[in-house]
Amino acid sequence: MPILPPLSGRDDAPVRVVALGGGHGLSASLSALRRLTSEITAVVTVADDGGSSGKLRDELDVLPPGDLRMALAALCDDTDWGRTWRDVMQHRFSSKPESAGSLDQHAVGNLLIVALWELLQDPVAGLRWAGALLGARGQVLPMSTVPLTISGDVLEEGANGELVRRRIRGQASLASAGSSALVANVSLEPRNAPACAEALEAIELADWVVLGPGSWYTSVLPHLLLPEMRHALETTPARRLLTMNLATETNETAGLDAAAHLEVIARYAPDLRLDAILADPDTVGDLRRFEAAAARLGARCFFGRVGVGTGRAVHDPLRLAAAYHDVFTTYDSDEPSS
Repeated sequence: MPILPPLSGRDDAPVRVVALGGGHGLSASLSALRRLTSEITAVVTVADDGGSSGKLRDELDVLPPGDLRMALAALCDDTDWGRTWRDVMQHRFSSKPESAGSLDQHAVGNLLIVALWELLQDPVAGLRWAGALLGARGQVLPMSTVPLTISGDVLEEGANGELVRRRIRGQASLASAGSSALVANVSLEPRNAPACAEALEAIELADWVVLGPGSWYTSVLPHLLLPEMRHALETTPARRLLTMNLATETNETAGLDAAAHLEVIARYAPDLRLDAILADPDTVGDLRRFEAAAARLGARCFFGRVGVGTGRAVHDPLRLAAAYHDVFTTYDSDEPSS
């Protein structure tokens, strides 16, 4: 059950929210949003090429299922059924040390999702069946119906102190490249890959679109690199909320403060207007610079302590749900942004 009064959107129906991202960041936003509404659509990146997802993608020529699995698990209710299936989906096999088992580190949920895809020959239908089995509170959709590859340039210091540009291909490699280098010129392949039609429709019909938190270049930014999806986000009548990360110095974003994170969004999607940006005040740094960067995106800033409070850069679902509730109720849902 929601911890806060359920939110209503147009026609007094439950507020319709589309959450975009991937990995642990999207899981955090979904875990919060399912406490506010049952009308949730998760739109998930499909560029992962590491771990279990990467192996299944390479061996079976399928979408990488890992981030989709995590989104489904995050939408499970806090009941015995929901918690059990959440744990089953997230469970990973572990082979004996002396055995090179083919199932080692594969997640059960990844195998279940791929099995449904092979049986149904439809990635969207497969995810719907998986969501029905789990009793997921909402639906999960891929960003695109074809696997994507993300690439970017990194500027590194060479042997003689000069900056050397190197092209990095693949999400797993790019995600760790920024720990010692500046990331630039990020792109997706295929460049004109089709966006998932159901995801575009959900964005059009939403009351709110929530982007982030998550790995900035490999989970948040990809939604703005896919032309059809970027256009949908620019033109939707829904209000748009960007959720900031709890740490700015990550493997992808070394040297970028919170304001620079917003400048990345503006650089890759100059026509995108935001309504609200949610940030933990402890992570903002230069407040005036951050608010100026937000204003250039058209956004009002909301600040709240949304971390778990243990020193780890992890969102607390209940605190994040309360912060989302405050942002949503500040605006009149009957008057969506232009």
